[in-house]
Amino acid sequence: MDEPLLIDTRRSLHAVAELVIAGPQHRATGTIRLRVTPDGFGGVASPVRVRGAALCWDGGSTPLAGTCRQLAEAAGVDVGAPAGLYTDGSGADPDAPLEVDPAAAELLAGWFARGDAALRTLAADVEPVIWPEHFDLAVTAGEVTYGVSPGDAAIPLPYAYVGPWTPRTGPFWNAPFGAARDAGEVPDPEAVAAFFAEANRHL
Repeated sequence: MDEPLLIDTRRSLHAVAELVIAGPQHRATGTIRLRVTPDGFGGVASPVRVRGAALCWDGGSTPLAGTCRQLAEAAGVDVGAPAGLYTDGSGADPDAPLEVDPAAAELLAGWFARGDAALRTLAADVEPVIWPEHFDLAVTAGEVTYGVSPGDAAIPLPYAYVGPWTPRTGPFWNAPFGAARDAGEVPDPEAVAAFFAEANRHL
């Protein structure tokens, strides 16, 4: 997969998650939480979701093309990020053109699905959440955050991570926030779950 193409797609999906799904959902229901859905992600209290390279809602769908404003209009929602909750979101412009490659979108959907399966193995009683500000999927248990990210400004490609609330030291802890593993190092849900289990042994 071409790295710039994957990064552009991830940024566009982040914009859609925040401006087209989480923001309108928060204004309607008070929650910003998103979840993994078949072939993508969507709101926990909204019918709007991404499936592959399309935006879907009850009774309709449209390709992930144009701008977030145009997608929101098609879905019948009011575009915009959740207001007043955080300061470190996507920074996306609702009128900026989206760049979504179908193969890259499929890869990122598969990564979220891999992480979702691993997190449910780790903490069966905790529902994994995609947080729209960082666009990562995570659970928190025992003052430790476990999650997977499709990439961000610090680590541009997909990775799994463990973030203890109290900083740890030692060779296992290879990131400022804790520990991270590139998606290639954890190629299936079992490998992601094993990474989380290994982290627990180092806590």
